[in-house]
Amino acid sequence: MSGRGKRKEEEQELASDDGDGTVHGPPKKTSKIDDPDDVVVCEISKNRRVSVRNWNGRIVVDIREFYLKDGKQLPGKKGISLTMDQWNILRDHVEEIDKAVNENS
Repeated sequence: MSGRGKRKEEEQELASDDGDGTVHGPPKKTSKIDDPDDVVVCEISKNRRVSVRNWNGRIVVDIREFYLKDGKQLPGKKGISLTMDQWNILRDHVEEIDKAVNENS
């Protein structure tokens, strides 16, 4: 068996009839919109935020773009989550970054 079409077969099994005539599709994706662990530190622009949050039991600094859907601000794919080690390295190099920005502007 080549494995081609396996995903399609799995989807068809998930969308099968459960005996009472109702067809159930694959489980819907859920998104965490208003996470109580998120602390929005600042809004960089209209659609960009810096927040500190707990992700998989680790504290991260999240710099992310948001988009508007059905009147709600939702996190987009564009962004970066820095671990505490990565954040500390970045923070320790702020003066060097500022100097480079001033030299190149």
